Amino acid sequence: MKVITTLLLAFIATSLSTSASAQDPKELRFGVDSSYPPFESKSPDGRLVGFDIDLGNEICARMKVKCIWVENSFDGIIAALQARKFDAINSSLSKNAQRAAIIDFTDKLYAPIEKLVVKGGSGLAPTVESLKGKRVGVLQGSTQETYARKYWGGKGVDIVSYPTQDQAWADLVSGRLDAVFAFGPQAEGGFLKTDQGRSYGFAGGPEIRDAAIFGNGVCIGVRKGDEVLLNAINNAIDAIRRDGTYDRIAKKYFTYDVYGG
Repeated sequence: MKVITTLLLAFIATSLSTSASAQDPKELRFGVDSSYPPFESKSPDGRLVGFDIDLGNEICARMKVKCIWVENSFDGIIAALQARKFDAINSSLSKNAQRAAIIDFTDKLYAPIEKLVVKGGSGLAPTVESLKGKRVGVLQGSTQETYARKYWGGKGVDIVSYPTQDQAWADLVSGRLDAVFAFGPQAEGGFLKTDQGRSYGFAGGPEIRDAAIFGNGVCIGVRKGDEVLLNAINNAIDAIRRDGTYDRIAKKYFTYDVYGG
């Protein structure tokens, strides 16, 4: 009788565990670096705001789950995802081959648009010849840092990494940097349109392209093999794109097509 009771209890426990794990999740935890306006930043009252935040909250609404935002430095955000500190990365994360080897990515959220920001009239361009002897700031752990170190670093250009984008802008204004290499929409909305960024602009010269580094777009990252979550987020993104919600949200932040072709 004792053996039968033990087996029965084990069967019930297993059944309950299986049933619970099969249920839809009630919340979705997004990892985010909150120092990247207009995509993600803090309002004066401490709320997370921005394009990625609005998209993430809309994705959660379509999935009928509660959105929970977990702040994390950008340079450690993939490691934190793998350590299960959150379920997905929604923080202007470009999909490229190097990152795709260790995590999975959803469909595209918006296009990669890379720009060099310089003082007006400086004449600087995103080339080794122009930047030789100059100091260029980049966000630590970003695709911009990867590109700058590959093409400019070690060739007479001093690449300076920063834990947050705001610190790079501050050093540009103070004169500690000659230029900042950043994601174009963030540079425009988070710096050039602010009071401190009025005398700065995008450098002229050749377009900055490298599909291996920048990939085809910015996506949401999930752990390898988490296909249920990946498919659910993709379905939500598709619905938001098809019914015009994406464009409505984008118009709050941009005057141009940030999604791209």
